[in-house]
Amino acid sequence: MKIELYIAQLLYRYQCVTVPGFGAFLTEIQSAQLIENSNSFFPPKKMISFNSYLKNNDGLLANHIAQAEKTSYDYAVSAIEYEVLNWKKALQENNSISIKNIGVISLTSENNLHFTPNEQTNYLSESFGLTSFVSPKVKRELEVIKNTTISEITTAIVEEEKSLFNFIPDTETKKSNPYIKYAAILVLGLSVAGTIAYPMYQNRIASETILVETAVQKQVQNKIQEATFFIKTPIPAVTLSLKSNKEVTKLPYHIMAGAFRSEANAQKRYNQLIAKGFKARVLGINKNGLYPVLYGSYSTFAEAEKEKNTITTSDNPEAWILIQSL
Repeated sequence: MKIELYIAQLLYRYQCVTVPGFGAFLTEIQSAQLIENSNSFFPPKKMISFNSYLKNNDGLLANHIAQAEKTSYDYAVSAIEYEVLNWKKALQENNSISIKNIGVISLTSENNLHFTPNEQTNYLSESFGLTSFVSPKVKRELEVIKNTTISEITTAIVEEEKSLFNFIPDTETKKSNPYIKYAAILVLGLSVAGTIAYPMYQNRIASETILVETAVQKQVQNKIQEATFFIKTPIPAVTLSLKSNKEVTKLPYHIMAGAFRSEANAQKRYNQLIAKGFKARVLGINKNGLYPVLYGSYSTFAEAEKEKNTITTSDNPEAWILIQSL
């Protein structure tokens, strides 16, 4: 019976596979490798080594053979012993044996066993289907700029500018370099245009920012002024005596229920709140021409905050606290 196949099957699953009476094959996971000199890439793999001192039968190989061959455990042990005898005999005669897909075991001059693993087989199941490959070297072409050319152009422009500012005519220069004059004028023109355009650009940005802020504030004010409430069923009129603004301002923290341009709408909202049990108030018309309606007024912020949390949960999620300075 050839046991190489069963040893190879177990090497995919276990780190150590012992061949009773001969030695043990050990595995160690090696990470992916890159060899820069040859641009070669190698996937992760299991490195196989051999230890001739681990000879005790751990039952792994014999039990696997018994299940695969559907035979008894004792018969599998006998088959392993017979194969080991053939291996040892081959080592004595040929000084080496080749175990398929695993490696070559040779006998040294000191009668020690030397193992050379088979590099072609990867026993790491996670790397199944991955092979090594060589990547061609990437050639990068860099654009070389001639510094001498830039220096010559810069020098010519500087000389031309000097002649323009000093009003010294240079007939030979004009004849030899007819475009340098126009290049210098273009550079000066761009500088002047940039000096003028940049402040104008900053002023435009500032103006647009002010317009956006004004529009946002206007939308907020319109939302407050257009707030109104519709009542599905008529509520009987309630005659109440309202406290003056002086009495209200003694309590600087107010929970707002709404602000109405119409005093009638403010009164309707007020009646709604009274019907629900709130100590509602209606303030006098403010500077925006609106009648604020309050859920109630409080002397401390803590009281107002506590009541506001209750109101936002049970009645109006958009209720908020108005603070008036005394």
